[in-house]
Amino acid sequence: MEDLLPDISDAHGDAVHWIPVQWRDFGGRKVFSGRVETLRCFEDNSKVRDILGRPGAGRVLVVDGHASLNKALLGDLLAARAVENGWEGVVVFGAIRDAGALSEMELGVKALGVCPIKTEKRGAGDEDVPLRIHDVPVSPGDYLFADLNGVMISQHPIEFGEEPMKG
Repeated sequence: MEDLLPDISDAHGDAVHWIPVQWRDFGGRKVFSGRVETLRCFEDNSKVRDILGRPGAGRVLVVDGHASLNKALLGDLLAARAVENGWEGVVVFGAIRDAGALSEMELGVKALGVCPIKTEKRGAGDEDVPLRIHDVPVSPGDYLFADLNGVMISQHPIEFGEEPMKG
């Protein structure tokens, strides 16, 4: 199903929350979903590397990069690590790089934009914390659904037909 979010919105109304951001799609997978892992960091992707080095089990990492486009929080090497470890996707409220390479990977990637500049590695960031992106709460364990229409968050799994969505 390519247009997942309109159907989810129609069926679940106020039980789901659309994040009002005009995300750009960079990954090879345009439709993805999964349980949420969270990270808050600013221009330092050390913790992104750490998290994506762990088994993903179909989860989605949501990174609040404070909307900064000055440094890329995800690139081809970390995205390859995510694919190897079974992550479904990465949503970056900030910048990515290596956009061409990311488009060839079997990974959902959404971000605000691109920046060719890598981050400094200071080990800074907060894992597994509640986030607010455009006033929408995103918590560890929530369910994220993404397609070309954007990103939606639910506190509960959503079922369509006979099969529940991933996560």
